[in-house]
Amino acid sequence: MNQSWEPRPPVTADDAEWRPALDIPAPGPQRRWTVLLRWLLLIPQFIVVCLLGIAAFFVTVAGWFAALILGRLPDGIADFLGKYLAYETRVVAGSMLLVDRYPPFALTAPEYPVQIELRPTTLNRLAVLFRLILMIPAWIVAGFAAAGWFAIGWIFWIIAIVLGRLPEPVFGATAAVARYRMRFSAYAGMLTPVYPKGLFGDQPAAKAEEVRSATRPLLLGTTAKILVWVFLVLGLLTQVFSRPSAGYDDNGLAHPAQVVHPAGRS
Repeated sequence: MNQSWEPRPPVTADDAEWRPALDIPAPGPQRRWTVLLRWLLLIPQFIVVCLLGIAAFFVTVAGWFAALILGRLPDGIADFLGKYLAYETRVVAGSMLLVDRYPPFALTAPEYPVQIELRPTTLNRLAVLFRLILMIPAWIVAGFAAAGWFAIGWIFWIIAIVLGRLPEPVFGATAAVARYRMRFSAYAGMLTPVYPKGLFGDQPAAKAEEVRSATRPLLLGTTAKILVWVFLVLGLLTQVFSRPSAGYDDNGLAHPAQVVHPAGRS
């Protein structure tokens, strides 16, 4: 992760604010047996993400105080949180059937097909001060989208077993949820000053844009966008009709502090 600090968010060729990027290869054949046992095989990874998430929570709290004073995250804190977010994103991508390759037990995995790109910049101290409040709308959207996906994820699981791959619209909609979730975590962890956007994919560029991966840029067709709306609606219904439990508020939603570095709990 680049450790040079810029005075403002980087901009793209079309002068749009640069947001954390997620790179995932195009959907390809997956081994049916790994799809069948996917969530069981990932249990050790979930445990590691949970343990790292505990450390990441306390590091984030320290980073919040440091960012209020310095106007940016210290390099060591930014490096750890960035690596943790990358690790977590690799596990999330695997659990959402986006890739077939098993994620390594390593904070740094340059050869793994799922990668994120973060470009640290200076932070607005006022936005840092009120970050917990500012992130609530994005937290709700990310939570609904993820809950909606997991509500019908078993259908995609069956489809992947039968076809040996995810259909293009399902892949695109799923990748959109995973990317938004990653961007939300990056914003909540002060790894970016740019508010999370792009749940419905990217807008086609006016001029030719370099294609880095299947998700960069992430261009969703009509079917994929409809699926994203389905996720949001199902997520809302899931939260409305679920009974409150420990760690949840009166609306059945996990508290924002628990979603800053979720370990498969979004």
